[in-house]
Amino acid sequence: MMAYHMGWMDASGQVMESSATQGKALRPTLCMFACDSLGGDCSRAVPAASALELIHNFSLVHDDIQDGDVERRHQPTVWYLWGEPMALTVGNALRAAADASPLRLTEQGVPTTKALRASQILTEGCLSMIQGQCMDLSFEGRLDIGPADYLDMVSKKTGALIRCGTEMGALIGCNDTASTVLYASAGAHLGIAFQVRDDVLGIWGDSEVTGKASGNDIRRRKKSFPIVYAMETASGAARQRLLEAYGKDTPEEEDVEDVLTVLDDVGAESYAHQMAVDQGELASGELRKIPVEPWAQAEFDDLVQFLTARQH
Repeated sequence: MMAYHMGWMDASGQVMESSATQGKALRPTLCMFACDSLGGDCSRAVPAASALELIHNFSLVHDDIQDGDVERRHQPTVWYLWGEPMALTVGNALRAAADASPLRLTEQGVPTTKALRASQILTEGCLSMIQGQCMDLSFEGRLDIGPADYLDMVSKKTGALIRCGTEMGALIGCNDTASTVLYASAGAHLGIAFQVRDDVLGIWGDSEVTGKASGNDIRRRKKSFPIVYAMETASGAARQRLLEAYGKDTPEEEDVEDVLTVLDDVGAESYAHQMAVDQGELASGELRKIPVEPWAQAEFDDLVQFLTARQH
């Protein structure tokens, strides 16, 4: 079941050859990139990178239960196939495997002090991610969420593990504390950019590409960035329609259409896109303060551009 969720096997246990059911592996990639960009041997960061991907997927298995999502990455979710109790167990197993992984850094020649610090970074990041998820769930029943609340939430829910990736990679790749701190900051900004783009896709994304129904975040009354922006910006009858739709336990399709109209009227999609771009530029700016390898800045900038314009 763990291999099924990771996209490596189908529900019958057969090996999957398509990558469509697998994740982006953004967090482990950033971990190894940060290590490599500072002149380190990125193979030494593999245990830390693996831990990040396992933690991320533990959260996805549990998120699918909490959100009631029946499909992820173009296939049925674990809980939908095998039930919630088994899915909880799968998520817990992924988390346990992740916890053990950073301690294997010493097998790759990483000093014990750094391995222990990496384990601490991962644990703190996981706790922050869980706090962010709790905040996100609590926001669904509230109508008083502002942009500052939103940014605080996503800096934890999404930003924490991405920050962990860049911070652990830098820790393993160099002995410069300042570079590690700056890489952590770059990851934090990149995490916000990534989530804001995700919010755009959660409303306007093509379901054939994203693997999720368009407008699904509205149906679940999620306080994503476009919604929070519209609640603050819209006025009069438009704002009232928005509040009425989000005040219902289960918004109907006409409510979804009303919300989409309000979002279009206030330019929420373009504003959210610019927010993602701005956060991405802040991430790139932090990297420019670090003495990375010559190729690294250009590749990081390309990644930022991709993440803030991606369609899935």
